[in-house]
Amino acid sequence: MALRCEQGDGPTCSPWDGGTQKTDFNTKRKKKVAEIYQALNSDPTDVAALRRMAISEGGLLTDEIRQKVWPKLLNVNTSDPSPAPGMPDEQREGLQEELIDIILLILERNPQLHYYQGYHDIVVTFLLVVGEKLATSLVEKLSTHHLRDFMDSTMDNTKHILNYLMPIIDQVNPELHDFMQSAEVGTIFALSWLITWFGHVLSDFKHVVRLYDFFLACHPLMPIYFAAVIVLYREQEVLDCDCDMASVHHLLSQIPQDLPYETLISRAGDLFVQFPPSELTREAAAQQQAERTAASTFKDFELASAQQRPDMVLRQRFRGLLRPEARTKDVLTKPRTNRFVKLAVMGLTVALGAAALAVVKSALEWAPKFQLQLFP
Repeated sequence: MALRCEQGDGPTCSPWDGGTQKTDFNTKRKKKVAEIYQALNSDPTDVAALRRMAISEGGLLTDEIRQKVWPKLLNVNTSDPSPAPGMPDEQREGLQEELIDIILLILERNPQLHYYQGYHDIVVTFLLVVGEKLATSLVEKLSTHHLRDFMDSTMDNTKHILNYLMPIIDQVNPELHDFMQSAEVGTIFALSWLITWFGHVLSDFKHVVRLYDFFLACHPLMPIYFAAVIVLYREQEVLDCDCDMASVHHLLSQIPQDLPYETLISRAGDLFVQFPPSELTREAAAQQQAERTAASTFKDFELASAQQRPDMVLRQRFRGLLRPEARTKDVLTKPRTNRFVKLAVMGLTVALGAAALAVVKSALEWAPKFQLQLFP
């Protein structure tokens, strides 16, 4: 099944990028900005609302807002930094020294971490958005959580995460999965996507920071779900290739620059809710040392109260929002077992994907283990 924009949506499928409905765009933007600042000014800060804003259409909108929200998403305590982004291109050449300083400082403070090729792509993104001082704090927190797997002395955990890619594709599109398996293309084409959060392969910086909004608000494995959605979106291109490793690898390693990002973000959120990592472990590579993986240190699934249990909240939300006929529709799942029927009844559709994921991610604190099952 191809994951494509609906006709007329345009390359990004997002009203946040302009279009004919300028008035509607400005109204939505102003409303979202107001909601973000309301969450920031709450006492305590409404991190759950900030996560919803970061995931939902348009993300956090501006670098000025990202300077304030990204620390909250990473639970980094810091005073408001002086504005640093938005500098002219000629000044960016001087960032290399700051980039090196940040990397060396983080590695010196955390000798268990190891530099990997591509780490600088992530660091420079934070440097450009929030400035050197805050970037150091944020990247250090990110390096010990979301990026922890990539910073081992070996690539074992990185390969383990890549091994989730094909099981996700198989759940959605067995034909595409089998074609790729026959071509023996593997998953190496997605390595740079994963370890740089797509910062190395996307030429437009606004798309990079939009994805960073999304990934910072989500589980550390979300980038592999987004990678899977890109492959699924390009289904027809892949199937039109010669069924050999060289042809398929060449196609997939050349990532399109005009992807419908908002649609794909919503799709990735849906897939994560439908097929959480806990349900894919048997099909992925053997589980590595759990205490050293990012999933084991991610704490967003420790919810702040019983009322925020995702299974309860999701059921209530979809009972209230979906039409009866929509509750039996599941556009992402192939018929395989009864558990997918249960997911279909819950109506985890594309249209509500980002909202559903936002509810699931509404935790307020980090916790030491990842054990919560989304559905009993």
